[in-house]
Amino acid sequence: MSQRIETDLRVLQLLAQSFPNIAAASTEIINLEAILNLPKGTEHFMADIHGEYEAFLHILKNASGRIKRKIKELFGDTLNDEEVRELCTLIYYPEQKLEIIKNQTEHSEADASFYATTLQRLVKVCQTVSSKYTRSKVRKALPPEFAYIIEELLHESQSDINKQAYFDGIVESIVSTGRADAFIIAISDVIQRLAVDQLHILGDIFDRGPGAHIIMDRLCEHHNFDIQWGNHDALWMGAAAGNDCCIANVLRLSLRYGNLQTLEDGYGINLVPLATFAMETYADDPCDLFGPRLDKDDTTHNEKTRRLIAQMHKAISIIQFKLEAQMILRRPEWQMNDRLVLQNIDTQRGVYSCDGVDYEMTDTFFPTLNAAHPFELTPEEAELVKQLHHSFRISDKLQKHIQCLFTHGCMYAIYNGNLLFHASVPLNADGSLKEVDLNGHRYSGRDLLHHIGMTMRAAFNADTPHDERQFAKDYFWYLWCGQDSPLFDKDRMATFERYFLRDKRTHEEKKGYYYQLRNNAEVCDRILDAFGVEGSHRHIINGHVPVRVAGGESPIKADGRLMVIDGGLSKAYHDTTGIAGYTLVYHSRGFELIQHEPFTSAKEAIRQGTDIRSSKQIVELSGRRLRVRDTDKGHELMAQIEELKELLYAYRHGILKERALK
Repeated sequence: MSQRIETDLRVLQLLAQSFPNIAAASTEIINLEAILNLPKGTEHFMADIHGEYEAFLHILKNASGRIKRKIKELFGDTLNDEEVRELCTLIYYPEQKLEIIKNQTEHSEADASFYATTLQRLVKVCQTVSSKYTRSKVRKALPPEFAYIIEELLHESQSDINKQAYFDGIVESIVSTGRADAFIIAISDVIQRLAVDQLHILGDIFDRGPGAHIIMDRLCEHHNFDIQWGNHDALWMGAAAGNDCCIANVLRLSLRYGNLQTLEDGYGINLVPLATFAMETYADDPCDLFGPRLDKDDTTHNEKTRRLIAQMHKAISIIQFKLEAQMILRRPEWQMNDRLVLQNIDTQRGVYSCDGVDYEMTDTFFPTLNAAHPFELTPEEAELVKQLHHSFRISDKLQKHIQCLFTHGCMYAIYNGNLLFHASVPLNADGSLKEVDLNGHRYSGRDLLHHIGMTMRAAFNADTPHDERQFAKDYFWYLWCGQDSPLFDKDRMATFERYFLRDKRTHEEKKGYYYQLRNNAEVCDRILDAFGVEGSHRHIINGHVPVRVAGGESPIKADGRLMVIDGGLSKAYHDTTGIAGYTLVYHSRGFELIQHEPFTSAKEAIRQGTDIRSSKQIVELSGRRLRVRDTDKGHELMAQIEELKELLYAYRHGILKERALK
């Protein structure tokens, strides 16, 4: 011990500033030892949200059904199903539900009775969800206005006869002073917050759905979340950095799904120049193949709006293919010459000619295409790109959200024996890690994902040398569609072929070896070893590729080592997957996979008390209840305890002198 003390003396001197004597150090050891024996906090994993903000926010509010299960455990013998729904809805949407209840209540006595009963029930729920945390942690989650009152109620038993009058007196005072509504809202928020300790987002917040900006607003305020960036996130990051290829792809996808809310309402992107250009350039073009993909019951887009979206969709698609060709020629090291697609259009014969084969085209009207110089933008297109570029770069809210992604995100993460990344790790045919070139350097596995993350950050760092920063900006597009990108990992992105060639064989995109081998337990173990993930119950957790549940596909692969949790939260995938998303929950008892049915709307949930119908699948149960000591945080605390024990030794043997607390 003494030899180690001498080695760690500088560390102990710093530690002594916080714990200046034996009493202080001993108290902290006791506190940390107690924390180690608390149940492990609940982790929630979600992936591929794709702008479906109402379903996402509801899942956050109901903690994947966890709050309802707690209520049934507490009040199963005293509340009927309707009363359970009412209490759940009040917790999820307290402000809106209280407004409805007040409109339905006619007498003040009923008011008082409702408030007294409801407050007592809410306190019980809050006591349950807070029971696995220290008082200090719960205290930090409380709103300042009601912190003292809530803390008092949480730590008093309603069944204690000696404290019953005290408890009832607090509740009566809350009601009589007219603070019941505010208190209900406050304690409901606390319940939502404490129901989930940590939220993991495995990528793809953006595209397809209408409210990515709303999701980002909520996440930026969340008490504890992390994100592993997805390909759609990288695309928007690139657009925010000023990559014109990324900007064009963002616009094309938004128009394809008829989703302009995020662009216009969320980020203030000015689409008037694109609309004006499209109406003029494609005035005589029906653009039938470019109509937006909308819900069957969509009533927000009339025929005139759909026609304009189709024109804008085609206009930006052609611009995208030109910009991408320019990028490919500027970055020959990416070896993407097969994507120089516009040069293969024979405008005179109206066919696509590639490798000596002519392919029938679905559309042959290309008024802005110069056969002699197919990759050049017309002066009007160049001016439009300049305007769109400016609009993305000056969007304060977009830049704020991207910075939030950088603050809380990375390409991969390791938490409690689980390796998280959005899509893939590039592999060779034999399952070994593939070396990939990144700006003249070759990396694989963990090093590859780390250096990609650093490259992405360099695009937004003003201190980065110009050439390096320009490469970083360009690289966002490669992450979107490059063969060796861990966010894509296919041989090509066949967007042009899907739009313009009738032969569906040309639409095929061959997946990389990770997707071909990921059901192999040995391959998954090799990846986990390479990333330094330890433990007998370790896993890879992914999103990216929707699990076709309707076709019998299982999200659990490689003998339980890999869990794919993209269940198709986006409405665009519901027909493909047969469900409407997954949430993976990791609590003190083990792993549960929650399978969700489609969510109607928050409005219906508030009025009718409807909830997302979810079914639970036990993935892996622990033989004993997991404690904080079994987690990464627990290992940190145990290391702190050892340091504090060294400090005690130093005090007791005169190596360091004790000081009085200030």
